[in-house]
Amino acid sequence: MKKLTIGLIGAIGAGKSAAAAVLARLGGAVVDADAVGHAALELPAVRERLAARWGNVLKDDGRVDRRKIAEIVFRDPAERTALEAIVFPSIRRLCEEAMAAGQADPAKKIVVLDAAVLIEAGWKDVCDKLIYVDAPHEVRVARVAARSGWTEAELLAREAAQMPAEEKKKHAHVILNNATTRDDLADEIERILLAWTA
Repeated sequence: MKKLTIGLIGAIGAGKSAAAAVLARLGGAVVDADAVGHAALELPAVRERLAARWGNVLKDDGRVDRRKIAEIVFRDPAERTALEAIVFPSIRRLCEEAMAAGQADPAKKIVVLDAAVLIEAGWKDVCDKLIYVDAPHEVRVARVAARSGWTEAELLAREAAQMPAEEKKKHAHVILNNATTRDDLADEIERILLAWTA
């Protein structure tokens, strides 16, 4: 029997990773699309296409300089679209392989795809249910400052490069407010999971 596949989407700094960690503790095979995306950038065919498009975006050791790529794509939506066209097919393939492994693993109860751009990338079809993780703006600003050293302006610039939150929320089966404690988050996720798997 196919296991429930949950997609995690949400605002930057809202706590998708914290929600994914809770789901992992509850028996989820979690596929982190960001980590998969980093791996996809190092595929030889992807590196070649990136270098062909933007020139000097490889480090001396041949790996992709993600900072240079980010500077290019966050300034220009057309370049971001070009990057997505290059990497999204490889990311989807690698995510689907990891999700299939989760489906096959008898120790796992559910499969979770943690993917900030799940809707934009057109991957909604691989999930049975979607959870949108949200938190107030000021909470998210504090979290990204602590986690990544970003300023509020950097957070806003990255948010502007993504689908608007209200549009993403329309796709979600549940909107999960992660404004308080990890214990509250875990309790709410357990309640959602119980409703979906009962």
